[in-house]
Amino acid sequence: MCVSCDVQLRLKLARKLHYAAIRRFFVTGHREIVMRSLFVLLAFLALGGCMKVSDLGEGARYQMSDAGLLDHSNTRRSNSLRIQPDSFIYIAQGPFKPIGDPYVRPNVVAEEAYSGFIEYFPMVRRAKAPLGLDEAMTEARGFGAHYLLYTRFARADDRIGNSDEWLDQEEISRLGIDSGVIQVMLIETSTQYLIDTATIRSRGGLLTFHDNKPADLIGPPLAKYARSLIGLSDQ
Repeated sequence: MCVSCDVQLRLKLARKLHYAAIRRFFVTGHREIVMRSLFVLLAFLALGGCMKVSDLGEGARYQMSDAGLLDHSNTRRSNSLRIQPDSFIYIAQGPFKPIGDPYVRPNVVAEEAYSGFIEYFPMVRRAKAPLGLDEAMTEARGFGAHYLLYTRFARADDRIGNSDEWLDQEEISRLGIDSGVIQVMLIETSTQYLIDTATIRSRGGLLTFHDNKPADLIGPPLAKYARSLIGLSDQ
């Protein structure tokens, strides 16, 4: 009888120890999960606190433009040289009409380039009308400019973007988003040395194509090009 009683006591003690170990495991395991979740949450909040609202907005805008929802542009430069912000730049546009849309405003690239460059280069002047390269160089030197920014609207594809354009064309294949190509040369006036060339390709977005024209797409990438000339990152 004593032996059986001792065995029963040992079994009861083992069960108690077993249940205690199980409870300890669940309690400590739950605490570890809570602590890990709290750590991840704090890290996320800290990361979000370090990022500016403008950075978050710029990231969202970039993702939407890359996905084709907003206007998008791609600039390819032949050189990554920089020039001084106090440089005097004369801006002119060639007289060539863009392929695909001969009705674009004649001096629109020079006008948009001036609007983008004046924020980063205080000494900027532009031609009042399209000029040939030799004429533009002569005028740039006459004004004492350090550089000539010579631009050309190479291609423009004006798609149907509103009801009026649809009534004029009534062609399903012309529905879609606008696009355009701009070519840029930056020339040193004193030596006529070609400092840089760039090709800017722009296209509209699904959310912004209504009432848009190819000329409406060239302003932001030209301003971005101006920033790159003085080494500023895109903002």
